[in-house]
Amino acid sequence: MTTTPQHALPSGFTDRSTASDVLAGIDLTGKTAVVTGGYSGLGIETVAALSDAGAQVVVPARRPDVARQTLEERGLMGVAVDSLDLSDLASVRSFAERYLASGQGLDILINNAAIMASPEARVGDGWESQFATNHLGHYVLTNLLWPALVSGGGARVVALSSFGHKLSPMRFDDPQFTSGYDKWQAYGQAKTADSLFAVQLDALGAPFGVRAFAAHPGGIMTELQRHLPREEMIASGWITEDGTVNERFKTPAQGAATSTWAATSPQLEGMGGVYCEDCDIAEPTVAGSPTARFAGVDAHAIDRDDAARLWTLSAELTGVNAFAEAAKESQPSPVVAP
Repeated sequence: MTTTPQHALPSGFTDRSTASDVLAGIDLTGKTAVVTGGYSGLGIETVAALSDAGAQVVVPARRPDVARQTLEERGLMGVAVDSLDLSDLASVRSFAERYLASGQGLDILINNAAIMASPEARVGDGWESQFATNHLGHYVLTNLLWPALVSGGGARVVALSSFGHKLSPMRFDDPQFTSGYDKWQAYGQAKTADSLFAVQLDALGAPFGVRAFAAHPGGIMTELQRHLPREEMIASGWITEDGTVNERFKTPAQGAATSTWAATSPQLEGMGGVYCEDCDIAEPTVAGSPTARFAGVDAHAIDRDDAARLWTLSAELTGVNAFAEAAKESQPSPVVAP
């Protein structure tokens, strides 16, 4: 396996391309996709585009009744909905068990659901909620769905990261913020974790035909901002006093484009383990440049040693690791602590 360079292809798409644009001419008939959080914001745009291209889409949702109603109102009657709360590993296991019992393969897994800059909260075994929901829940979900991902060969997993990764590397000395909580550093660590997860999953999964990508969708006004006071968004320049959204922000359909491109583009055949933005592989951040805060990927988010270290930590915290016996078996299977 060769390492995919962290450099633009270029893809031919732009920061204003939509999810439908990147799927033009691509037929996903016979493919199955799972999109977490696929009933609002970027998620529903991703689901709509994949469904329009012929894919059978499953949306695991913390509020399945709301998800069904929202998808039906959008005209997405053929999308399946199931129950899943990423902050509750018992719920994640239950969803994975039901999915595997259905006998479906899995060609595309887009780990889209997230929380951002939320008040301090603890879930599971005292885990910080943003790290637990954005990373650990998706880590467990992906590992438990491994048999479905590997069954058909050629599956792709996309982890939704963000330029928020620039706010914090992994805090391996205190990942749960036991020594003082900062909502933005916690979000930054979670988004760094999402990117590192893709790096390590790709390294582990590539020999089995499963490739992984991290994707930054761009700035978009969605329910993700629900924990932010209006005054904070004004002070940050996201909106004006009269509520006008900054012109740099994308529409939800544009925001869904990069993850959709990473999940489906023939241009990425044989590639993986890279961070993508604006429907292309991102360039490494140019330190000190005018765009360093908003564009490119920082070195700490694609560091291979940190990616392996995070995988080990995640396995220790959750008791789940699909690759624990990979060296002994031709095909790994989940190992779950009692």
